[in-house]
Amino acid sequence: MAENENIAARLLDSNRQRCPDKAAYLCGDDVLTHQALAADAARLANLLRGRGIGPGDRVLIALPDSFAAVKAFLGAMLLSACPVPVNTLLGRDDFAFVLADSAAAALITTEDSPAMQAAKDAPDLVCALPCGPDGPWGLASFSAEFEAQAPHSSAPGFMLYSSGSTGRPKGVPHAQADLLEPTRGWGEGVLGVREDDILFSASKLSFAYGLMSSVSLPLWAGATAVLLPGKPGPDELFAAIGRHRPTLFFCVPTLYDMLLRCYEPGQANSDLSSLRLCYSAGEALPERLCRQWAQATGVEILDGIGSTEAFNLFVSNRPGQVRCGTSGQLVPGFEARIVDETGAELPDGQPGDLHVRGTGTCRAYWNRPEKTVETMLPDGWLVTGDVYVRENGVYSHQGRSDDMLKVGAYFVSPVQVEEALRAHPAVLDCAVAALNVEGLVRPCAHVVLQPGFAAGPQLSAQLLRFARQALPPQQCPVRVCFVDDLPKTATGKVQRFRLRQG
Repeated sequence: MAENENIAARLLDSNRQRCPDKAAYLCGDDVLTHQALAADAARLANLLRGRGIGPGDRVLIALPDSFAAVKAFLGAMLLSACPVPVNTLLGRDDFAFVLADSAAAALITTEDSPAMQAAKDAPDLVCALPCGPDGPWGLASFSAEFEAQAPHSSAPGFMLYSSGSTGRPKGVPHAQADLLEPTRGWGEGVLGVREDDILFSASKLSFAYGLMSSVSLPLWAGATAVLLPGKPGPDELFAAIGRHRPTLFFCVPTLYDMLLRCYEPGQANSDLSSLRLCYSAGEALPERLCRQWAQATGVEILDGIGSTEAFNLFVSNRPGQVRCGTSGQLVPGFEARIVDETGAELPDGQPGDLHVRGTGTCRAYWNRPEKTVETMLPDGWLVTGDVYVRENGVYSHQGRSDDMLKVGAYFVSPVQVEEALRAHPAVLDCAVAALNVEGLVRPCAHVVLQPGFAAGPQLSAQLLRFARQALPPQQCPVRVCFVDDLPKTATGKVQRFRLRQG
């Protein structure tokens, strides 16, 4: 790959030549061919240039998963501007922050979006383009030919905002070439993505997991991807799978759990027969759910871990070699180490902070030098913030480093306690956080109940007894708090820090 090659042009031109009339994207009843995608991406680049947008300028894209979102992302890249896909569920204040933080020169969004309202006060904004499902208004009037601009090595090729678990979102810039990094070790070496695959991701294009599985992998392979706007639940996901017959499905544990609860073997509304592989990322997949899904559906789930900063999966299970309860082995192209609080490497069997290193990782956060120093080490190691144990090359997630509890002389992972409690029939969801008991840290379980169960002292005592039967003493919660919902980020990660008491 040439250092200054325009990656969007490479992907679009390759597929336009080898399979112009093949579906690149499916959305509801609509089909977008590779030829049409290439033409409209060029039109989008011409539109942006006509509005005064140039190489290096940030183009904020606040759109539901749709043909328009993909065209906007690739069109901005053709111009060597920097597309910045963001979550459509953000509020006006968050949009205002991201617009200002990224110094966005252009905004592409729906007319009624809070982002359009926030744009009125965005100091650097040159243009705000209202958009429908197929692209910005007036797109068809622009030329379908565009000479791609070579990216500049000092300018970001695209940028995502990581929700993290605390504070304001962080801009994570990547070079254009990083868009193709997931296609090698993960897409080819682990998943074996083929030209005849149909990929469907429940994770959205504004998140690294969704962008990789809906743009990087299918366009690299000349495959087809399914797009589903909105925030789908089990019924919508089952319907999309039944309609489009995907072969690869990318989802998160929370949704897999909901799908499993609604799954009806042999019924048309639960037909998963097209799937050859399911993938899970975003948070650790509970061992129970991994096994139950495979037993019920006959399709295994591969669990793995990646990050926005890596724009890749760096540890993953392999097809036919799934070890439920683990994240699997290193993805080709990555190396890893597990270290203690001093940075010293730890041997197998001892939990510690996971650091990874590989090509395509972000080298600095956008406008966050203090966070860059903490996370991106000078020798190329990336501090993931995850606690892991390694045994014979297999990595098992123990929780986030900032969520771990020190109970007596033991480190306690909230994940392990939560998994044990979710096995109780009354528990729909739960999160474990620190509770200060006379100056000592103890686990406290915050529980969302299944319909039909009543919160109260009797059920609380029952759950505590249930935990004591399944867990070592130091992991057992000392209190149960019943809650209606758990605080979560936009990507569905539980914000345990909001539940800490004392």
